[in-house]
Amino acid sequence: MSDDNKPTLFPPQHQDQQPGLESEMTPQPEYIRPGYKGADKLLDKVALITGGDSGIGRAVAVHFAREGADVAISYMPAEQEDAEKVQELVTGHGRRCLLLPGDLRDPEFCKQIVERTVQELGRLNILVNNAAEQHWHDSLTEIPDEELESVFQVNILSFFRVTRAALAHLGEGDSIINTSSVNAFRGNEQLIDYSSTKGAITAFTRSLALQLADKKIRVNSVAPGPIWTPFIPSTASALKVATFGRDSTMGRAGQPSEVAPAYVFLASEDGSYFTGQSLHPNGGAVVNA
Repeated sequence: MSDDNKPTLFPPQHQDQQPGLESEMTPQPEYIRPGYKGADKLLDKVALITGGDSGIGRAVAVHFAREGADVAISYMPAEQEDAEKVQELVTGHGRRCLLLPGDLRDPEFCKQIVERTVQELGRLNILVNNAAEQHWHDSLTEIPDEELESVFQVNILSFFRVTRAALAHLGEGDSIINTSSVNAFRGNEQLIDYSSTKGAITAFTRSLALQLADKKIRVNSVAPGPIWTPFIPSTASALKVATFGRDSTMGRAGQPSEVAPAYVFLASEDGSYFTGQSLHPNGGAVVNA
């Protein structure tokens, strides 16, 4: 039990490096449910997923592979171990997996991952802008400029840069999916810069959807609530980790396996009448947007 007598949900733990390693988490996140059956919804499509080595990105990569897609994932070099695990999981479904280590704060890298995906996998049909950075602070005055700039570089500027490069390769029926957050809609007093970037992602999604509608390229977002990913032990205190998710309506954190099917839906023909929208796998928070 925590010091306020509410139940703990996870063993207290902390990782010093962000975004953290999935391999060091206890318990391991569930990236796909054992009973999930693919139905070739993305057969022979090619997807690029930023931050695809762990957490929601890993879950999306594995679900896409089970639905018949080849996948490219970008990730920070320090996450090589996690990325290789994703490659093993994707190739285990008979699909190709391209590993793209590098830093999305570098505008040139944002272009390179698109170019390499097309060169090595043949085309690009689905772009998932998913990578993110966050830091907890009790006051706005505690956020240093260096950190502020890094959060905006990763969380929204990379979305602009990668998408800008991808547009030359996307066509009718293709899809862009951006990872937002419940915090874009309800705010978070300890994640002001992070929440601000997620709000920008919502506006980016809605505006780009309008611009690309004539080209029949759909643009949507997914706004998860508390999900058990390496983001949590690598950015929060051990106490926050132990109680993570308990304040949701369902009283628990979600698993990446409970979020990734939303990306399958938006990327496939099942979501053909969705654009400019946000799906909310958040454990019951009502956001009215």
